[in-house]
Amino acid sequence: MEISQILTPGLLEGFRSRAAGYDAANAFCTEDFEDLREAGYLKAMLPADRGGLDWGMERMAAAQRLLAAYAPATALAVNMHLVWTGVARLLGARGDHRLDRVFGWVGAGEVMAFGVSEAGNDQVLFDSTTRAERQPDGGYRFTGTKIFTSLSPVWTKLGVFGRSEEEGGPRLVHGFLDRGDGGVQSRGDWDTLGMRATQSHSTRLEGALVPADRMHSSLPVGPNADPLVFAIFAAFLTLTASVYAGLADRGMELAAALPAGRTSLKAAGRSYAQDPDIRWQVAEAGLAVLGLDPQLRLTARDLDGRVDHGPSWFPRLVALRTHAGDTARRTIQLALQVSGGSQYSRGSELERLYRDVLASLYHPSDAESAHSTVANWLLGAPRDRFSGNHPAED
Repeated sequence: MEISQILTPGLLEGFRSRAAGYDAANAFCTEDFEDLREAGYLKAMLPADRGGLDWGMERMAAAQRLLAAYAPATALAVNMHLVWTGVARLLGARGDHRLDRVFGWVGAGEVMAFGVSEAGNDQVLFDSTTRAERQPDGGYRFTGTKIFTSLSPVWTKLGVFGRSEEEGGPRLVHGFLDRGDGGVQSRGDWDTLGMRATQSHSTRLEGALVPADRMHSSLPVGPNADPLVFAIFAAFLTLTASVYAGLADRGMELAAALPAGRTSLKAAGRSYAQDPDIRWQVAEAGLAVLGLDPQLRLTARDLDGRVDHGPSWFPRLVALRTHAGDTARRTIQLALQVSGGSQYSRGSELERLYRDVLASLYHPSDAESAHSTVANWLLGAPRDRFSGNHPAED
């Protein structure tokens, strides 16, 4: 099924018409979410025999890009659910079926969320400040605080991981919490500069139990090549980049449209769309978006095609996410520069988009992490200036 059959023009215009209201009220995008659920969007990456649309990463990325051009916070909210279906799909296509259960859950109407990010944890998936305690039946109790839990008002399954001190050394254990499990508290603390409709509250876990049948992975602490790690990074970075590509698209569109409605007294009433300096800046927005477009399409296509990029896969993924965020921020700023002072007013679309796009500064991988990843790929891991040892060996 084509994207336009799911994200119809009427549906998209409805999303755009509600975006300002959600932002002003700091409210979850309830109507948008229900419309997307009813349209089958949450099941888009499921195989057809599981009730889905059988979309791969390329089509899902294109859909998220389109949705974000109309309602970026709504796109970012559902992104985290879609990432889990993307992880299951990427793993299954490579012969790893440990997350096939996600297809069944989503097919039955479950809403997935990510309980991964933690304040101060710059190791992301390679360590955790959340404590996991093994239970006699093989389940685990998790204690810690997860931040940026998008879809907080509606999720029913939360993917979590934590550090377990076990015989033979610490392990990072992964499983899924049910909303009804005890020991789970949403803190209701999402009051941010932008992306307000995601309602990504912090989630406190107090001995929250994940039974053995909902645990799926146990990995060593530190960087490792487990397929789960690759799949999470690949799905998250690609689909999150798609959201910011959509923001860049809208920025380019507004940069091209708004100057035509402004006239210059100095130029005898001619439209600013004819001003050479304005035209240069609009062209800058177009060049930026056209540069991002093939990078996003090719990365998503290569994931679907199981292209073997070897050790360059992670640099490619972080480069895409970083480039998408940089391009979106640059394009929205250019749109503001050519649009005149009216867009500086509270409540204008560009004012809201400018705040929304700043969230790109905080998603993994941030600029520091991205540069470190690419430098390690090109130069090898840095050596400690004093001991001569790699930091991971200390």
